Amino acid sequence: MSEGDSVGESIHGKTSVVAAFFTRVGQVYQSWLDKSTPFYAVRWAATLLLTAVYMIRVYILQGWYIVTYALGIYHLNLFIAFLSPKVDPSLLDEDEGPSLPTKQNEEFRPFIRRLPEFKFWHSATKGIIIAMICTFFDAFNVPVFWPILVMYFIMLFCITMKRQIKHMIKYRYLPFTHGKRTYKEET
Repeated sequence: MSEGDSVGESIHGKTSVVAAFFTRVGQVYQSWLDKSTPFYAVRWAATLLLTAVYMIRVYILQGWYIVTYALGIYHLNLFIAFLSPKVDPSLLDEDEGPSLPTKQNEEFRPFIRRLPEFKFWHSATKGIIIAMICTFFDAFNVPVFWPILVMYFIMLFCITMKRQIKHMIKYRYLPFTHGKRTYKEET
């Protein structure tokens, strides 16, 4: 590789000002993400507020229904990944890999999500921000009859959730910690 070919380096081997700027912006962004990790209620409240602002903007502008539909499909995919186990029990053979407990006396195995809560929140928030940015460009304002999109989304949501709930019942897992048995440590 010749001098100056690597990303972020100028001809003289020093990092360029632009690369240093974007590296610093990335570090500050990651620092804010790290600091926000324990505050899940505040994070989700901010995301809900951002969603409300986006919906009000779409309502006032009376457009960008395709962008809103795509955002809804994206959020549905994130939610399904959030509800799904990391290792799908339907893909495992009986003798292969970890399995979920099916009897009362089996060993407790914690539910590990395919998409953790923080990544779910981060992806959902990024999706809302990108959809908000799209509402500033007329190229994304495709004229559609929005009631059809709403009905199609509702049907897709119901069918997908029915399939997910059947999967949860069949393989006996519950992706929420509310109502699960807890074990006290004996001393």
